[in-house]
Amino acid sequence: MKILIIEDDKLLADSLKDLLSKRGFDVEAVYDGEDGADYAELGVYDLLILDVMMPKMNGYEVARHVRAKHCATPILMLTAKSSLEDRIEGLNAGADYYLTKPFDSRELLACINALLRRQGNEVDELVFGNTELDLSISTLICGEKSVRLSAKEFDVMRLLMQSKEKNMSKEIILARVWGYDSDAVENHVEVYVGFLRKKLASIGSNVKIVALRKLGYHLETE
Repeated sequence: MKILIIEDDKLLADSLKDLLSKRGFDVEAVYDGEDGADYAELGVYDLLILDVMMPKMNGYEVARHVRAKHCATPILMLTAKSSLEDRIEGLNAGADYYLTKPFDSRELLACINALLRRQGNEVDELVFGNTELDLSISTLICGEKSVRLSAKEFDVMRLLMQSKEKNMSKEIILARVWGYDSDAVENHVEVYVGFLRKKLASIGSNVKIVALRKLGYHLETE
């Protein structure tokens, strides 16, 4: 499960990242609202943890931006602004839950688990065409046939199935799968897309990974 923390207090953001990473979550942190909105728009996260008072864009603006992009990712607002008016504004902006600072880590974890449970089957699987990606066992399934994916294959396929018909650039795939500081190059993406095409064909999937020059990849069905 991937969580994005958008919090300008770097010490708090990094401590939250450490707490959640120890619980098995894949966590990233950014430190201003503008970067947070850009990252959230990628649609690759299962949950956003969002501060309110931040430079460039405040949390309310980020939440409205995310919802305007038709991104349904759950949003947990985590802020010292505790008045009734602030909570109402946060919920109206698109937040799913509003937790005030200071908070107990047990309450935070309970809120996160509750928000993730609300997503139902989408937490466990992604479906496109006649094919399912089981997130719990990193497996592509088509009818009675299935094939296990390597870690990198799984990460690339998950991005593509979350984006569906929307193009995902090689640069974004590189950043999300290999990391922003990685030495990996675009050829790595091409190689793993090739692996995935073969595995999709091996199980009789009608899902095609389509490449568009300079735009990246998206999914179509035959």
